Amino acid sequence: MVGGGLLGMTLAHRLAQRGHAVTLLEAADSLGGLAAPWRLGDVTWDRHYHVTLASDARLRALLRELDLDDDLRWVRTKTGYYAGPGRLYPLNDALDFLRLPALSPLGKARLALTILYGSRIRDGVRLESVPVTDWLRRWSGRSTYDRLWLPLLRAKLGDNAEAASAAFVWATIQRLYAARRTGLKEEQFGYVPGGGYARTLATFEALLVAEGVEVRTSTAVRKVACAKQLSGHGLRVVTDDGDLDVDACVVTLAAPLAARVCEGLADDERERLNGVRYQGIVCASLLLRRPLQPYYLTYLTDPAAPFTAVVEMTALVDPAELGGHGLVYLPKYVTPDDPLFEATDEELRAAWMPYLMAMHPDLAEDDVLAFQVSRVRHVMAVATLDYSAHLPPMRTSVPGLHLASSAHIVNGTLNVDETVALAERAVAVIDP
Repeated sequence: MVGGGLLGMTLAHRLAQRGHAVTLLEAADSLGGLAAPWRLGDVTWDRHYHVTLASDARLRALLRELDLDDDLRWVRTKTGYYAGPGRLYPLNDALDFLRLPALSPLGKARLALTILYGSRIRDGVRLESVPVTDWLRRWSGRSTYDRLWLPLLRAKLGDNAEAASAAFVWATIQRLYAARRTGLKEEQFGYVPGGGYARTLATFEALLVAEGVEVRTSTAVRKVACAKQLSGHGLRVVTDDGDLDVDACVVTLAAPLAARVCEGLADDERERLNGVRYQGIVCASLLLRRPLQPYYLTYLTDPAAPFTAVVEMTALVDPAELGGHGLVYLPKYVTPDDPLFEATDEELRAAWMPYLMAMHPDLAEDDVLAFQVSRVRHVMAVATLDYSAHLPPMRTSVPGLHLASSAHIVNGTLNVDETVALAERAVAVIDP
């Protein structure tokens, strides 16, 4: 198994349950991938922002296996909307929508209609052939599109917004309505106390080891190829620490990285892998003397905003879990070749803090106890036009070689629940 994120861990878990001998290889010094924790000042918490929804059935089933589901703490969070200096508004219910100054009464009605219509579409495949820009203009109108949807699309997708299909926004609406589909009156957000994903991952790794999975961290895989010297079958996994001969291999790396590592793929398979468009993330974590705002998530539609959103984790997590401090994430979604990846933490702090302090005039520089930046070039595969038709299959033309990555989350949003669901589907392909 190449890749020790939650996808690779869940696959290793399921395959071990089926009686397979599994070796899990991870280049980083710990498991978890995008869910991995880090130390920020004197606090250890998630490197990127994550929540568990009450409707996340697949993730919660896995947490029950880890004896963690009953420990989840549930909170009703608030959402904000920032349109520029002095314009920070709540965005939590129908009344808040009606008060939005950026939209006319007709625009607000068409926005509500767009979301309601999207929530009632059950299959997003047919939306893959429709550009997201066209779909949103048609249902919400030009004014609402220009004032609300376009800034949000650019914040999340950048230049890829023009290439995305309507399935992208449909999947987002579906996740927002997940609670209602499961019979809950409203969605609740949850987290595992005692460290968040640090505790979850440590518990999961202990289970894998108990199941006989060999876990190798700090082991970068350079190549996966046919082991020709073996009798008619087998693969050779080449790492910095030596070679490993195996009967089968599952590569969970991002599509272009898999294309680089896997040898012997057909030209069409390699072309499809390299054709998947990605958004990366540059995400700053701020440890503050105190919580910043009552909103868990604040959408930004101001074109001058240097980051995509403001995520106040302390609106969800008890500050006592964080030493009484506030924890804020400032994510910026960019293409993998964006120059922002080369900026230092100090440069980003100098560029981003003035805007955050303009949003919150009572915030001072000395309120920031720590400012650390995570950079990941391949995070989210963009749902481009006719995405499903161009996605490479999990079972490759190389005997024993399988691919499973977040690129295989079709018509869904990238989140841990979808990742666990993907692992369950992939097991049926890998070990039918």
